[in-house]
Amino acid sequence: MAAHKYSISALPLPPASHQLIKNLTPDAQTPSVAAFRNEVLPKNPSLQRRARIIAPQSHFSFVSPFPSPFPYDIRPPHEEEENDDNVNKAAVIEQWLAAREAVHPKPEAGSTGGLKMYEPQVRNERRELLGVSETGLRDCYPQLDVGDAFAVVGTPSLAVDAQEEAREPAGEDVITTRQELIDVLAGHAVLGNEDFAPWSMRYSGHQFGSWAGQLGDGRAISIHAVPHPNDPETTYEMQLKGAGRTPFSRSADGLAVVRSSIREYLASEAMQALGIATTRSLSLVSVPSIPVQRERIERACILTRMAPSFIRIGNFEALNPPMGNMMFFGGGQQRTDWEALRILGEWVQKRVLRLGVADGEAWGEELVFESARRNARMVAGWQAYGFMHGVINTDNVSILGLTIDYGPYAFMDVYDSAHICNHTDDGGRYAYKFQPNMIIYALRSLLNSLAPLIGAEKKLGGKAVSSGWAADASDEQIKKWKASGLELQSGLERVMQEECATEYGKLMRKRLGLRRTDPSDEATLTHSLLALMEDHGFDFHLTFRALCDFTTELAPPSEGESSSELTAFIDSRLLPLTPEPERLDRTSAQRDWAAWLAKYAARVRGEGTEWAGADRAAAMRSANPRFVLRQWVLEELIQRVEADEVNGRRALAKAMQMCCSPFQRWGAEGEERELNAEEAEERRFCGMGPRRMLGFQCSCSS
Repeated sequence: MAAHKYSISALPLPPASHQLIKNLTPDAQTPSVAAFRNEVLPKNPSLQRRARIIAPQSHFSFVSPFPSPFPYDIRPPHEEEENDDNVNKAAVIEQWLAAREAVHPKPEAGSTGGLKMYEPQVRNERRELLGVSETGLRDCYPQLDVGDAFAVVGTPSLAVDAQEEAREPAGEDVITTRQELIDVLAGHAVLGNEDFAPWSMRYSGHQFGSWAGQLGDGRAISIHAVPHPNDPETTYEMQLKGAGRTPFSRSADGLAVVRSSIREYLASEAMQALGIATTRSLSLVSVPSIPVQRERIERACILTRMAPSFIRIGNFEALNPPMGNMMFFGGGQQRTDWEALRILGEWVQKRVLRLGVADGEAWGEELVFESARRNARMVAGWQAYGFMHGVINTDNVSILGLTIDYGPYAFMDVYDSAHICNHTDDGGRYAYKFQPNMIIYALRSLLNSLAPLIGAEKKLGGKAVSSGWAADASDEQIKKWKASGLELQSGLERVMQEECATEYGKLMRKRLGLRRTDPSDEATLTHSLLALMEDHGFDFHLTFRALCDFTTELAPPSEGESSSELTAFIDSRLLPLTPEPERLDRTSAQRDWAAWLAKYAARVRGEGTEWAGADRAAAMRSANPRFVLRQWVLEELIQRVEADEVNGRRALAKAMQMCCSPFQRWGAEGEERELNAEEAEERRFCGMGPRRMLGFQCSCSS
């Protein structure tokens, strides 16, 4: 834990060598912090808000947060000028935007040597803190002082009538620190100085298998980068999602809503608790006066998320797109820029993946393979814990192998290997069982982008390409380099598949309470268990949790035999784990369970008699969540917050606690006694929920 706490404006920046904006190439329209702050913001702010194709060599654009209803309602300053054709409408737009930019320094902020805080004079929407993630704060920004933010959120509670604990009045300094935090995380105030400004990244990608051209951070703006106090080599970016339009927004508003923000806020920390690589959550701030049009009019909400890097495979695709200058839906794509590709790759291998490659040595091949290994472990975690992403487009696949961009995601209810959680995925491209294949597809796209560079490094005998490496290369030479680089494809796929299988096997053995590796486990235990669940319609997570209480004494020593104790366990603990008991063929299910449990008991006995009892049960409870962030839980929490922010955020805080400690025995699990109101709600939140919500599908706007 950091010894010293800083307000958000006083957080120290990393050295220049660790800052993305000092090592990658900015948009030609915002070529430097000075030009951005002194020219764009006061004179031509529409450059930040106007969708455009930025220069081929550019990796990012400087952009400041600007949460505001869109389309903007811009009118001349005098009513009589509204229909006057002589009015310079372009100038009116620039003046209107400039008046609302956060360009006015707040004198008291950043006085300890940190960044300055800039505020707008015209915009001043109400900003309500909905949540702060204790685990995200602890892991990523332990040095950040949040003032009395947790007290403002309130005592975590699911019980509707639970009394709020009285709060001690906070001191003025504590309140100021908290308000400064909210102002920045709401996109109202902006941190910066003459050498630092927020930014949004340019990337492209394949969406549902089709090339989509330039995409980019259309509603994400990175506002800070801070070295971790316990590991200065690791820098965490702080990014606002839903803070307004950027040059990459296309026709969208750049905003997010309460619904989608809650979903990502909770899921990021839930995935972290399950041990699956992910971006992290810091806060939720509602801006209720800003209307946002989705399927209905909703309230704006801004999520602050954190990661060592938000760079995706699509960042590489933007610099060497497939098939030349393709166009998609009225968007566009720049020409290939080989030098920009080299610059990005060197930054990623050195500062993001931290490959440890010696200066001057080839890095392209290792970058691709390391990203493959990380993404393989990530998707293995998805499969082992029944997580479905919903939109595994190449622009949604992290170079670091982090789960990123939570949209229409879902955790499995009744096990269905073909389940599609995204109702806009008509063809089932991103169905649960196809997720590893979709990661392979993304990795092929990464290799395709870097193949010419990898081929050039092979030609150089394992040395890194240098500045201007492809400037004089002919098209024929580029094709030869690319063909040489693409020779890695089969090896890349093999590494991904092997890493994924190894990690998946490890996780499933952990879920089943097995310590030693047995190559036959997947066929004899894992696959047959999943098939049993699917055939009879059993709940995925509740089944694993129930198996924590199975003991080998319940099963006869010989396969094919049964016992009254085993039958009782099946009847009381396993058969109820279907949401549709009236459709269950009990005789068939009992027979299948008895056969599988006999094999399982034999395998557990092989682990040693000392492992067959309480130790194994405890290990299994630490690997099989009691609480799962199901769709019905999310929908109920969203409705609570939308109906009553004060009490809703207390429920949200309790749900976050449960997400971060999913293995805890919530709701007095296993205890047969009268529960208090809070325990009863915890127990309900750990159940299957309403039948109508099982397998609930979301849209991409989620």
